[in-house]
Amino acid sequence: VSKQDLEDTYDVPFKACVVDGKVASVMCSYNQVNGKPTCADPNLLKGTIRSQWRLNGYIVSDCDSVGVYYDDQHYTKTPEEAAADAIKAGLDLDCGPFLAIHTEAAVKTGLVNEIDINYALANTITVQMRLGMFDGEPSTQRYGNLGPADVCKMSSNELALEAARQGIVLLENHGNSLPLSTTRHRTVAVIGPNSDVTETMIGNYAGVACGYTTPLQGIARYTRTIHQAGCLNVHCNGNQLIGAAEAAARHVDATILVIGLDQSIEAEFRDRTNLLLPGHQQELVSRVARASRGPTILVIMSGSPIDVTFAKNDPRIGAIIWVGYPGQAGGTAIADVLFGTTNPSGKLPMTWYPQNYVAKLPMTDMAMRANPARGYPGRTYRFYKGPVVFPFGLGLSYTRFSHTLAQGPTLVSVPLTSLVAAKNTTMLNNNGVRVSYTNCDSLSLDIHVDIKNTGTMDGTHTLLVFATPPAEKWAPNKQLVGFHKVHIVAGLERRVRVGVHVCKHLSVVDKFGIRRIPLGEHKLEIGDLKHHVSVEANLGEIKRAEMEDCNRGQDYFAAQDRESAAANKYGGLAPKKKPLISKDHERAFFDSADWALCKQGAGVNPKSTAAVETLQPKLQRTPHQQLPPRRPACTSGHE
Repeated sequence: VSKQDLEDTYDVPFKACVVDGKVASVMCSYNQVNGKPTCADPNLLKGTIRSQWRLNGYIVSDCDSVGVYYDDQHYTKTPEEAAADAIKAGLDLDCGPFLAIHTEAAVKTGLVNEIDINYALANTITVQMRLGMFDGEPSTQRYGNLGPADVCKMSSNELALEAARQGIVLLENHGNSLPLSTTRHRTVAVIGPNSDVTETMIGNYAGVACGYTTPLQGIARYTRTIHQAGCLNVHCNGNQLIGAAEAAARHVDATILVIGLDQSIEAEFRDRTNLLLPGHQQELVSRVARASRGPTILVIMSGSPIDVTFAKNDPRIGAIIWVGYPGQAGGTAIADVLFGTTNPSGKLPMTWYPQNYVAKLPMTDMAMRANPARGYPGRTYRFYKGPVVFPFGLGLSYTRFSHTLAQGPTLVSVPLTSLVAAKNTTMLNNNGVRVSYTNCDSLSLDIHVDIKNTGTMDGTHTLLVFATPPAEKWAPNKQLVGFHKVHIVAGLERRVRVGVHVCKHLSVVDKFGIRRIPLGEHKLEIGDLKHHVSVEANLGEIKRAEMEDCNRGQDYFAAQDRESAAANKYGGLAPKKKPLISKDHERAFFDSADWALCKQGAGVNPKSTAAVETLQPKLQRTPHQQLPPRRPACTSGHE
């Protein structure tokens, strides 16, 4: 995985959880990243998570991860080395028995020090203390007697239902096929392998549900239903039951097909083999839609995209909704949306790709950006430009919303705090300025939008704001930078504010993994509005003295070049010149990364001085590693 993709994509959600979410624990995975197990990577655990992101808690392994990189990946020669590598890398707690078995031997053989174990214990026990685990008998503490009654409260059940309602996405609605009417659709056929499921709705890694409402049960609360499964399960290996489903669809006012996937198709350790509906499900949908006397509604239950292009192109299918795995109250939420008690407001959280996309995308290739030269299409809406089934962020409503930009800046000035950014005009014009060279931590664009519900039905609207940076080969096409969800009564208008953080949201990452803010015109998509913001560099915060130092430094090295030329002319002895700048200043400034880049940006010939000859390969290192080589000073004996 490239530094660019790590910083730009893969690290982003984890960083948000640690920095913004203030989580108390991070889990390292069992796989390797760039040849190193994540649970044995000190740069990741100690360097990034604990030092850069300031994790205030403990790091735990994914279960058996340490054992996996010894037993299966053969990363170390002995189990004691595996235990030592994990602890020294920054692992605090092992989910599994490996460290419990092998750590003592690792200490005795000198592979790991006791102080490293003390650090791990301190990180873990500190969190236990926050939880009150040392405050006495657990049963007498605040959370010592929790049970089902504390989970299955009315407020919790209502929350589960509301979450399901808000998560449903209306993808297609031809001719206002939805919502259905209880007066016009008195009898409805409910068909499909997911039409009467329970545990399928909660997905995986879920607790014990307080009670289920299946899609069939939810719809039956609104109207009379006729049920046919159409398939024995989601694998739908046979089409023997499709005939009965067709017969049901011929004698009802509307047909609702609930299809999709479950944990037997997609789960941990169970990868999908394609993006199509399994087995004969597509045949079921097409045949039932052709037989249906009334409108046909397609309800897709899955945790990942499905290529349903055939359904999009079928004029007999009036509407398509995606419900994910909606939880214990999923059936109620689905019925509420189908019959208009709830106006859908969800937005699609991932791109739905066509089946042929998979053939172009090796699952062993983690690159985000497209590479046309080798036919690689890129990943996600940010970098993939090809055809899609449904785009990221899509989500329709039963009403209509209009947007008017009430307030939005057209110019933002990014204050620079580094000579590097100020002097290196090439960097400013082409690559943008490094975020680390700016003072924009609190710099935000306030976008105020008036949203009006112009339809006849109350609805909740999710305003999405996308930003597209000035064209750069390593920049994304566009990316979501903000959203705001608001409920608006029919005919009324509300003003919403979306904040766009300049450093975080208008920056991009270059191929070296360095985050920069491109200068120039950034395009914002605010709902259906287009807005442009110009970003410029503000040099006001840079001290004039530092600028003068940079100019004097250029003269200094130019003078040294003249001395070198004179030395060659006089057989290696150059006449002594009056120094343009003090030796103290030379040590404090000329040996710094700022001076090195300042000098390069000033247009000095890289071959004119030894100080710059080897500079370029060192530009991406830490400041302490960026020191250009010193020139030997002339001694009095050389006068």
